[in-house]
Amino acid sequence: MTYARVLLKLSGEALMGSQGYGIDPAIVQSIASDVAKVVANGTQLAIVVGGGNIFRGLKGSAAGMERATADYVGMLATVMNAITLQDGLERAGVPTRVQTAIAMQEVAEPYIRRKAIRHLEKNRVVVFGAGCGNPFFTTDTTAALRAAEINADVVFKATKVDGVYDKDPAKHTDAVKHAQLSYQDVLSGELGVMDSTAIALCKDNNIPIVVFNLFEPGNIGRAVAGEPIGSRIGDPA
Repeated sequence: MTYARVLLKLSGEALMGSQGYGIDPAIVQSIASDVAKVVANGTQLAIVVGGGNIFRGLKGSAAGMERATADYVGMLATVMNAITLQDGLERAGVPTRVQTAIAMQEVAEPYIRRKAIRHLEKNRVVVFGAGCGNPFFTTDTTAALRAAEINADVVFKATKVDGVYDKDPAKHTDAVKHAQLSYQDVLSGELGVMDSTAIALCKDNNIPIVVFNLFEPGNIGRAVAGEPIGSRIGDPA
């Protein structure tokens, strides 16, 4: 099964590679190359990107900032990532539009659902920046929300690990990977895949989630083609 319209969730940390901060241009170009192949095959693709490589709202609030203020700063960080992704994608030959939930018309379009869908129908990639425009919500929740709004078939969560494990595989050599999980398994467990609001939104709208390793070249294409990579979260068909 090939998915026709997908929402790809990228963490901000994914963009910094091994640098520890900021954006690694080589990572951006690698992602752009994979996305270009997927779009060339006719799949409509939208992206939600985080901002943790530049500023993470939760970390700011933990250091004493007001939570809402810290979250707004984090939203602005996601716009920097979105514009960078747009540049990388267009250099790879992929027409791309950035839409932001906080208006900044000099650099991006405002988020308009019907316009976003029209871009997708014209085989443009749409990158959603500034989260959902409200503090107290993560970019994972934004990914679930935008996926529901644009009628995406699936949410791809591309991460540094190759799926969902029962415990941290970086710390435990006996960690076991789950090939299939229900929404309830994730909601009731402590698996740390996405926050509970994001999982509940996907559950309510019956949108499956596929978690896989972003850094394996070609994995985005394999996921789009429905190959059994990573871990799949969703209720049985």
